[in-house]
Amino acid sequence: MTDPRAFISFDFDNNEIEKRLFVGQSKNSKTPFNIQDWSAKSSMPQSQWERIVREKINKCNILIVLVGKNMSSAIGVKKEILMAKEQNVPIFGVYVGGANLQNILPNGLQRNRTIDWDWVKITSAIIQVMNEGKNIK
Repeated sequence: MTDPRAFISFDFDNNEIEKRLFVGQSKNSKTPFNIQDWSAKSSMPQSQWERIVREKINKCNILIVLVGKNMSSAIGVKKEILMAKEQNVPIFGVYVGGANLQNILPNGLQRNRTIDWDWVKITSAIIQVMNEGKNIK
C-alpha cells in the first residue's frame, strides 16, 4: 500500500494530546503504512483557516476524525467533515480520550465508520477507504 495522506481532524481545544499520540503511534506501529499528517498544526485566523484546510484536505486520501468526549462543541471538525465530503475524500473516525458509543458524533460522521483506537482495526479501515471516493482508480 502506498502511504496514504491523511488529514487528522480533532477537537483542537480538547484532544491535541491524543492527536499527537495517534500520529506518533502510526509512525511506530507495525502497520503496513505510514500516515502523513496534513492537519493544521496551529490555530489561525478563520479567513486563512478555511482556505488552507480545504486545500490540505483536497490533497489527502483520507480524513480521520479523532472523536473525543466533547466533539459536539468542535465546530472546526464539522467544517472539515463537510469539506471532505464536498471533495469526495473518504472519512472514518477513531474514539479517543475515553470516548465511546455513548458520545455524540459530529454531523457527517457515521457511527458504523467510527472505531476504537486499535491499530488492527485502523489498518482495516484505511485499506477500506483507500478503495473509496476519490481513491477509486
